[in-house]
Amino acid sequence: MCNPNLTYTLFSNTELFHDEDDDGDSGTAYFNLDMAGTRLQRAERIGDASLPDTFQTNELLYYERFKAYQDYMLGDCKTSEVKAFTADYLEKVLEPCDWQAQWCTDVFDVLVEVVDVNYKELKAQVKLVVPLQCETRGCELTEEAMNTLLEATLQKVPLQELRVVFDESGDFDQTALALEHLRFFYKHIWRQWDDEDEDDDFDYFVRCVEPRLRLFYDILEDRVPAGLVAEYYSLLARCSQKFQEFSSLRNGISSDSESELDNVSMVEGLRMYEQMEALKRKLRIMENPLLRYVLGYKVNSGQQSCRAKGPRASGGRMVHVVSVSTTVSQLQSLMADKLGPKFSGEEFEVQFHSEPLLAVSACYEGDVVIILPGHYNVTSSISIPDSISVEGFGLPDEVVIEKKNKGDSFVESTGANVKISNVKFIQHDAIEGILCVRQGKMEMENCVLQCETTGVIVRTSGHLTMNMCDLYGSKGAGVEIYPGSVCSMVGNGIHHCKEGILIKDFADELDTIPKITMVNNVIHNNEGYGVILVKPSDAEENVRNKEEKNWEMHLRGNVISTSSKCNLRQLDKEEGKDEMKSEGKLQVDVPVIVVDDCSVKEPVSYSSCYVVPPEFTEGNDAIKRELVATSAKKQRLQKSRLKELGVTKADDNLLSQEMFVSIQDNQFRRNGMGSFGTFLY
Repeated sequence: MCNPNLTYTLFSNTELFHDEDDDGDSGTAYFNLDMAGTRLQRAERIGDASLPDTFQTNELLYYERFKAYQDYMLGDCKTSEVKAFTADYLEKVLEPCDWQAQWCTDVFDVLVEVVDVNYKELKAQVKLVVPLQCETRGCELTEEAMNTLLEATLQKVPLQELRVVFDESGDFDQTALALEHLRFFYKHIWRQWDDEDEDDDFDYFVRCVEPRLRLFYDILEDRVPAGLVAEYYSLLARCSQKFQEFSSLRNGISSDSESELDNVSMVEGLRMYEQMEALKRKLRIMENPLLRYVLGYKVNSGQQSCRAKGPRASGGRMVHVVSVSTTVSQLQSLMADKLGPKFSGEEFEVQFHSEPLLAVSACYEGDVVIILPGHYNVTSSISIPDSISVEGFGLPDEVVIEKKNKGDSFVESTGANVKISNVKFIQHDAIEGILCVRQGKMEMENCVLQCETTGVIVRTSGHLTMNMCDLYGSKGAGVEIYPGSVCSMVGNGIHHCKEGILIKDFADELDTIPKITMVNNVIHNNEGYGVILVKPSDAEENVRNKEEKNWEMHLRGNVISTSSKCNLRQLDKEEGKDEMKSEGKLQVDVPVIVVDDCSVKEPVSYSSCYVVPPEFTEGNDAIKRELVATSAKKQRLQKSRLKELGVTKADDNLLSQEMFVSIQDNQFRRNGMGSFGTFLY
């Protein structure tokens, strides 16, 4: 049996699973030293009753795994020390012999007895329990066949494939938990390429284990959009496949050969290495909870939850009237003010609905939804794939749509030309935003957006026009603007959010510069900045260039390192910086950037009885200067990359990207960190 002192240490409430500052809701009350017998639950087996039950260990909480990896299994080890630390942990915790377990594979589960453990190899020497107790899937196994299989493996099986048989005495609790931590680590945390990471001087737990563990539980608890989850696992699979291909190619290159075939392989290896590094950088961004938010990885920008129906075959159009109940006077007013003047033509028909979601789902291209005053509760997302118009018949506070259930987004628009007006939306628990414009054009006018989680998101292919709206309460940014999008905001109020407006990084050479119009908005009382721009730091660019220059040397020595340097910098307030001003005046070729204060065709006019103090409007110039400077840097990077590829004279028309920036007369008041700042990653 294991040392009783170690038993006390591993199961001590005061040391492993409970701190004095904890709120007591750690979910580990069963780890109580005063309890007799096992501290773990029984996992009752579903299926063949001939196999015994095992310990229930796969439902551990985040903090239980966190503490086990940080304090006992990995500590502050480097990447190169992970296997040694893991073996040392297992040697201290596992029972060395004389315990039964189920050997679980994709084909069979069979009962075995452990007779010895090889900690460095992470394998156990086992023997078959007689008579044979097993459950097979798609095949039949005999005792003789199982013994033959064990002989072929030298009686050794991976520890990750063993599940300890339940025992009420409590003597095997540590063994069951240790195998669970090992199994979870190599299934969800460890990556094949971690061994070759260049950053071996850094704490592996802090740099890799903690963010990957947090992402796993964020996904488990529905805190990450489904599209982002799918993209993450797709990237992970692609990166694994690319690493396998790259490793095979690298192993086939002789370190002292100068043959033409090896030279060709070197070029191919360089291409594969760059692809793999790009995939790994994307994975690191998605694994980091802060970067995952501020960069808002460009996932599924064209995804639609339902397909567009197009126009009706008959060519007619429908007016969908939404009301749970209404009065005669309301109907008379609706006929006189709306239906009669605008929809009296023969091509229009009227259909009545009790819920907005039913009305939108029934729409074809060109239909109109009119929502009468009332408070409407919806339980799922509202997807708008067709060009339709949704109008509230009254003031926004009289026409309220509230969503209480969890979901990726509240309103999702992919239609070519969608308009929403005079409606108040109340959001609860949406993961991806109260409104997400994935593609197409969305026009919002005189709406109220009461956010609880995140605000309005304008994806790469989206075009948002937002006039005279009121947005507040977002725990992220009120409006998130992606590269390649078009966003026009005139006369809006954006307040009491974490950030007012967040402009995603568009410095990458493959990204298209967004087109932004901001006129007469009042951005106030936000926790952070009124407007914030996300962009890479110069240090990150230098790291990437250094990686590429050193690649050939590493390849020749069969030592390929994979840098994971993604330094998170503090937010820098950029207002009035001399450096920013000088950067905007660099004498280099820059893309065609039109900073046009009159680009709004019909700007909203406000008659003010007072003069706005200059400190409330100075952020307008700071935003324009920074956008121009970032665009200039993007152009220089593009030309530099073309020069490296041997293109000495490029067509400027191919490189030019216009950025129509109309930023004027916006007011920034009482924002916690100022009117404008940048986030460097």
